[in-house]
Amino acid sequence: MLVDGFGRELTEIRVSLTDRCNFDCVYCHNEGLGDTRGPMAPQDEEMSTEEVLRVLSVAADLDVEAVKFTGGEPMLREDLEEIVRRAPESMAVSLTTNGSFLPDRAEGLVEAGLERVNVSQDAVDPEAFAEITKSGAYDRVIEGVDAALEAGLDPVKLNMVVFEGTAEYIPEMVDRVAERDGLRLQLIEYMPEIAGHPEWAIDIERVHEWLAERADRIETREMHDRKRYFVAGDEGEGMVEVVDPVENETFCENCHRVRVTHDGSLKGCLNRPRVHPMGELTEPEIRAAFREVVADRVPYYGEFMIEDDGEWIRNDEYVGEQLVVEEAPITADDD
Repeated sequence: MLVDGFGRELTEIRVSLTDRCNFDCVYCHNEGLGDTRGPMAPQDEEMSTEEVLRVLSVAADLDVEAVKFTGGEPMLREDLEEIVRRAPESMAVSLTTNGSFLPDRAEGLVEAGLERVNVSQDAVDPEAFAEITKSGAYDRVIEGVDAALEAGLDPVKLNMVVFEGTAEYIPEMVDRVAERDGLRLQLIEYMPEIAGHPEWAIDIERVHEWLAERADRIETREMHDRKRYFVAGDEGEGMVEVVDPVENETFCENCHRVRVTHDGSLKGCLNRPRVHPMGELTEPEIRAAFREVVADRVPYYGEFMIEDDGEWIRNDEYVGEQLVVEEAPITADDD
């Protein structure tokens, strides 16, 4: 198992299978690459089936325990089921998707070996959903979530990026997971230094405060210092987790993953440069690339922490330049 200079073991890998997407979400940072979406047809720079599997084989040999396939929209890859089926048996396999293709493929993906799925959903109102995603596929996404649950992908995690364009829909999303058995909600803090538009950021503490008032009980995941809020519904209990990496040192201190972009480049962090295009490398060369990238990992993404006389300190100048926090409503049509 590879261990970086800060004692973090490499146990997970995120693999972007494409940067193509049938949605055009206004907040998308495309796995840290920026807005590179283009034609929906397969692109030459995408890793082939065999190239993806070669990277996974090396990762498994290095004791990486889990892989999450992402995009773009990974279900635009017609070979997704084959990749899932042929992934190393030692690796847990999960997927992040916009859900619009799940109605037709959830069952086949489970048969291929898919174990978990995250579905991006930022509103329960079709018009608001269309405004955020630039897509009219709201009904397909809802149908896809149902298909995933029916196929046995329980729980299904709904990913909601929290920024000024979505904050007002948080209460409705919380109600949905509280009333629907098998759903969980991840509220993901917007990272303006990656996605741009710093004026869209809101104070994530306001979200925590609202959830604390609404929740029946609260737990904290020590690993990432994440809060989990449990909200009772008529027939069960929904779980809402806040993913808040900005200024959260514990989050990055416990990061155990690296990323592979759609074109085969390896990244030690979401907000670090791409290195080592691996598509045409041999397995020994891929192994060497992993070792080098893990050895060069930094303790916190971006430039939030800088090295000063051998010690890592918070870069207050960078934080001040990058984060502009605005107010945005978090209100409910109270019961």
